[in-house]
Amino acid sequence: MQQLIVRGDPGIRKDAVIEYDGEEQVCFSIQRQGDYHGPDEVQLWCTIGTPDEREAFAKRQYVPHWLDVDSVDADALDVVSRGRD
Repeated sequence: MQQLIVRGDPGIRKDAVIEYDGEEQVCFSIQRQGDYHGPDEVQLWCTIGTPDEREAFAKRQYVPHWLDVDSVDADALDVVSRGRD
């Protein structure tokens, strides 16, 4: 599991499937930042992981502050499935 900051909005929502770092990852949660007071474009702060990690996410068997953080531009993100509407 890791935290991914997406600069811009590629149109993904919770439970979206993206291809990141050579494998498919599921967006377990997404927080939208910067709509009102912030950078020029929004940022999506996503907790992503493999489908095997969904139970650990649901049961909060991780420490959010210890997750690795990476960032990517929305244009560079490969979206497999957009997730819930």
